[in-house]
Amino acid sequence: MLPNTGRLAGCTVFITGASRGIGKAIALKAAKDGANIVIAAKTAQPHPKLLGTIYTAAEEIEAVGGKALPCIVDVRDEQQISDAVQKAVKKFGAYTIAKYGMSMYVLGMAEEFKGEIAVNALWPKTAIHTAATEMLGGPGIESQCRKVDIIADAAYSIFQKPKSFTGNFVIDENILKAEGIQNFDIYAIKPGHPLQPDFFLDEYPEAVSKKMESTGAVPEFKEEKPQPQPKPRSGAVEKTFRIVKDSLSDDIVKATQAIYLFELSGEDGGTWFLDLKSKGGNVGYGEPSDQADVVMSMSTDDFVKMFSGKLKPTMAFMSGKLKIKGNMALAIKLEKLMNQMNARL
Repeated sequence: MLPNTGRLAGCTVFITGASRGIGKAIALKAAKDGANIVIAAKTAQPHPKLLGTIYTAAEEIEAVGGKALPCIVDVRDEQQISDAVQKAVKKFGAYTIAKYGMSMYVLGMAEEFKGEIAVNALWPKTAIHTAATEMLGGPGIESQCRKVDIIADAAYSIFQKPKSFTGNFVIDENILKAEGIQNFDIYAIKPGHPLQPDFFLDEYPEAVSKKMESTGAVPEFKEEKPQPQPKPRSGAVEKTFRIVKDSLSDDIVKATQAIYLFELSGEDGGTWFLDLKSKGGNVGYGEPSDQADVVMSMSTDDFVKMFSGKLKPTMAFMSGKLKIKGNMALAIKLEKLMNQMNARL
């Protein structure tokens, strides 16, 4: 287990879902340093199947040396989030660390708040035993899981890093290896039993593990010299862009307001663009009429997989299959359009 250092004493940590499971484990780890914990969760009354409320969690937090502020928060309700933040500021002065459930948003927020707030994503390498896992996996699933303690220790490690550590997709086991942890059986529910890979990392586990060996994948913004492009040929890429074009509308253009350039390698590759600024939108081979806001580089095979829903953009980025240059917030907007394309590709 990663030992507590006391460095979070006086820090305020805003944690969603902190009434039980992973959220509560992170809260208790930080509380042992003397941190202030904002428990932002929906459960105020005891649940018939799930143990714990924001109030019982508050009692546990204060019992180990932390200060607690229980707040009823449904993360889908912006006003409840705002109210909880205001309560935190009023009681603790400010909050310095937050835990939310995020993925691609990490990239945009890390770029937007660079130098001010560090934004990172933390993923478990294996399934984690929680009440939710028990309900979804059924009897016996716990033997294939690790304890919530591994996520708490990994989050604690991230909390102690400087603001320059931002925009990372961190895997729990890898960051703890960097901290010197070698025996991971201490985190297993049943030491020695085969572990279930995490549901979101089972597509490219080896590639992700390599990429994250030290602390995680950091977005790269490198300028590359343009290469001569072959003439486009009819094929999967052309078909994909044709379907995208047929799906465009003024509403999509109005909601996106961005031009995307795709530098594709492999068969049917070359430079393609998706213009979601011009009226009605447009796609085509070659350079767009105006400067691109986002440049995405990848193979043609991965491009088709990504637009058809067979390859998650987050996983493509983490495994090095996708490189992004430009406005990361606009890159995230494209993911929503991809989701609309999936059913037709």
